Formats: sequence, C-alpha cells, structure tokens
Amino acid sequence: MGKRVLVTGAGGFIGSHLTEALVRAGHEVRAFVRYNGRDDRGWLDRLDRDVRDAVEVHRGDLKDHEAVRRAVEGRAWVFHLGALIAIPYSYQNPLDVVQTNVVGTAHVLDACRASANLERVVLTSTSEVYGTARYTPIDEAHPLCGQSPYAATKIASDSLGESYFRAFGLPVATLRPFNTFGPRQSARAIVPTIISQAVSRSVLKLGSLETRRDLTYVKDTAAGFAAIAECDAAVGRAVNIGRGEDVSIGDLVAIVGRLLGKELRVETDPARVRPAASEVGRLLAGTALATELWGWRPSYTLEAALAETIAWIKDNLSTYRVDEYTT
Repeated sequence: MGKRVLVTGAGGFIGSHLTEALVRAGHEVRAFVRYNGRDDRGWLDRLDRDVRDAVEVHRGDLKDHEAVRRAVEGRAWVFHLGALIAIPYSYQNPLDVVQTNVVGTAHVLDACRASANLERVVLTSTSEVYGTARYTPIDEAHPLCGQSPYAATKIASDSLGESYFRAFGLPVATLRPFNTFGPRQSARAIVPTIISQAVSRSVLKLGSLETRRDLTYVKDTAAGFAAIAECDAAVGRAVNIGRGEDVSIGDLVAIVGRLLGKELRVETDPARVRPAASEVGRLLAGTALATELWGWRPSYTLEAALAETIAWIKDNLSTYRVDEYTT
C-alpha cells in the first residue's frame, strides 16, 4: 500500500528521480521546492505529465520553519534531500550553506517530531563527510572530517538526525550515497562536466585527474532511498551506498572518450583545482552494512550508466554552459 510521502529538494537532480520513482511505485507524493518568482519547479517541470500531475507541490524555503511544518503535516515518510550541495559555492558563501543545510535540517526534524502520523524520516548524507580516505573501503565507522564547509554542514546535519533519534525516539535513518551521477545533474559535478565538454570538443578543461571517486548511478541511489525507508533495522543509523569500485578522473575521461568514439585531451584549469587541504583524494564505498540490512546491490555498471548519461546530455546539451566553470 502506498504511503503519504514528502520529498524536500524534489526539484533537484536526485530529488526529481526519487519523486518519479515513488510516484511510479504507487505512493502519494508531496514535493517541497524552494520558491522563486519564475514559478520554476526545477526538474519536476520536465517529468512525464502523468508523474507531474500526481505530485502535490509545496513552495517555500527550508529556512522557514512554518513552511516546513506545513509540508510535513500528514506525511508518513519524509525524505529530506533539500540542501545547497556545491562544494565550490560553500567556499564562497559558507554561511548560506550553514543556514540551509544545518538550520534547514533542524526545521525538518522538529516538524517531523511534532507530526502525529510520521513513520520514517530519511536524511541525505554524503560521502564527503569522510574526507580523504584513511582506509578503504570506507565503512560507516570511518572517522568524519569536514574538509569543506559543505562537508561540515552535512556532518552537523547527520549528527542532528542521530540526536533526534536518541533524544526523542524520532525514527530517523540516514542514507550516505557515494558520488551520485546521471541525467539531470548540473555541471557543478564531474561526470556532466566531462561529458558536456566531450560531446562538444576534444580538449577538456578540468582540475585534478588523480582524485578517485566511487560513482553511483542516480537510479540506483533512488532505489536506495526507497529501500532504507522500508528498513526498520536502519533506524538510528547512517548507511553507505555505492558501487564499491572507484575510478580516477583521468580514467573516467578515457572511458567517456571510448564510449563517444573519440580521443580526448585534458588541459588543467587552475580555477577548477580545489585547495590542497580541502581536496578529498579518494572515496570508495564500503557497502557491507547496506547489503546486510536490505540486500543492497547496484543494478547498473559504470559503463552502462555513463552511456545512459551521455545519451541524455547529448539530447539536453543546451542545459549546460560548456565554456564556463559551474560552481
């Protein structure tokens, strides 16, 4: 039987995929999106009409406690994906990121605590909370390290969720995806940055090629959100999901070039190189806990997921400002 669900950040990259998956699974979905004067609902506006028509949209801001309370009211499941997520932006405007990610999460948790119908809260973490790997694969016991203001806000948000579970018995589970990518992602992330440039030219402008990432396809990430909401044993815990394989940015360029059938060359753009003490060198997911709790297994290989992403970006290239560095 379908649940009455709220998705914050529903107009975003992962949020729109999760919203779509929940609607198609028979859930009654309310979407919380940040208000703007254009009445732009992000990627929700680009979903199939049958999905769009099934979604109840609430406009507001996570920093507004009353707006959040109204959105949470009457929901059984709350998926909290709303956040400011760009690491370069967090260098430029750290206080804005704190207000949205930390205070916004506090508003969501407080509204959920006051809701009589609530069954589950799922918070969205990130592999960035671990910083550069001290050992691999990175399991949930790995030390946390805020190497960017963004990462620090997500550590704080995760801790708030744990505190509401321990102090108030709120049924909070935290999903910690590793480097989600796929259709609809902006060029602030590495995969669409590479692909959008690669379909347009043969010389790419990138930062470090040595960093390594565990890249997870967005459809697998959406499935992980749905699964953790159903998993009673995940309440009170943070749980990693990822492919359990990492790839360097340099190797990723080579794979994209092979899929496109062209030879790619990279020029280093100093503006794209993160501060040395802030750059996370390697992320590789340890997913044994997710496998134990609900049988986690990604459905997509890296190459199959990249092929789908390439096809989508080719069809939507006008979405990207290929000649600019997106932060």
